[in-house]
Amino acid sequence: MTYGNLIIGQSGGATAVINASLVGAVEEALRDGRVDEIYGMRYGIEGLLREEIIDLRQQPADLWPRLLNTPAAALGTCRYKLRDDDPQRVVDLFRRYNIRCLLYIGGNDSADTAHRVAQAAQRDGYELRAISVPKTIDNDLPYTDHCPGYGSAARFIALATMDSAMNTITMPTHYPVKVIETMGRNAGWLAASSALGKHAEDDPPHIILMPEQRFNADRFLAQIEAVYRRLGYAVVVVSEAVQDEAGQPLGAVGQAGTDAFQHPLLSGAAQYLVDIVTKQLKVRARFDKPGDLQRMASNSISHTDRQEAYLVGQMGARALLDGEHDKMVTLVRHTEPEYHCTTDLAALERIANEQRVIPEAYLSEDKTMVTPAFYDYALPLIGDPLPRHAALATTRIIRL
Repeated sequence: MTYGNLIIGQSGGATAVINASLVGAVEEALRDGRVDEIYGMRYGIEGLLREEIIDLRQQPADLWPRLLNTPAAALGTCRYKLRDDDPQRVVDLFRRYNIRCLLYIGGNDSADTAHRVAQAAQRDGYELRAISVPKTIDNDLPYTDHCPGYGSAARFIALATMDSAMNTITMPTHYPVKVIETMGRNAGWLAASSALGKHAEDDPPHIILMPEQRFNADRFLAQIEAVYRRLGYAVVVVSEAVQDEAGQPLGAVGQAGTDAFQHPLLSGAAQYLVDIVTKQLKVRARFDKPGDLQRMASNSISHTDRQEAYLVGQMGARALLDGEHDKMVTLVRHTEPEYHCTTDLAALERIANEQRVIPEAYLSEDKTMVTPAFYDYALPLIGDPLPRHAALATTRIIRL
């Protein structure tokens, strides 16, 4: 098979380290030298269908080290579900540009896109190699230990929880109940990371609500009241995708439609919890929603996450050039002599549109807190140790 030209795309929600995967792929392709041209698709597969293609070989050499530390998607990204005739249109474009290698950086839906294009090329008799490079803060791709992008987002959420909770602790009579809402489609990995700065039972967060457990209002209110009576305040972290016992998302009150893949665009879980705490417990409450900051805050990039994002991009390009096809790069964890990852490959047909939720072993019995096993899993991913905030001794002076 001829190597022809390579094209790289970025897809789905951008992260703080998705560009590291792009840099890893480009630098490996340049080093290897077997592909002719190296192209980039602007705004993912959607831009490709408009023939928005740029020449990555013509970029200045000093761009790549700077891009390594730049958040968001340098190529531009999209959420676009292929229509029935789109895969063949993509193959036709590849034939026109002599593109024989496709590297697509993204999550579940992006894996599906790469797989469908690979199948279309095979049906058409066009020689094409397609590799998916994992990326998602949701950390829900199967067959990989974890997903690049998660470590940095987890670090941000852990720090945001610690810092926001300090305001509640120092002014508990103002808004004694704080609710922090995280992203996370159907798995609670990101919400769970809010506990990574927690060292004792009374440290925030006190309750974590994740999609792995259906929400029961009475149970939740009883837990909040118990914490509030004991400490005078309570901090809750909730995933935007938590559902009630009828399967209705708590955030449906603020639902803003669906994306191209029919995933609901939710907004309202934190507001819902604030409302029921205020009405049922007669306690003032407020919420924080970090929004896009949790995806790409450059001040919270985990060096481990960035290195692994580069690695999967690099190994994705190498896999293509070594003849692999219709697969996704995966991370394989090792703990000896210390934590590090190597890579492997998994068939895209096993990954596309599949999701991995948090294992039972990582959650407490009532599924509102994490276990030590989760700390063992997640702490190596967030890079440098989190700070430990100081607190004054509060022994009161009594004059007789």
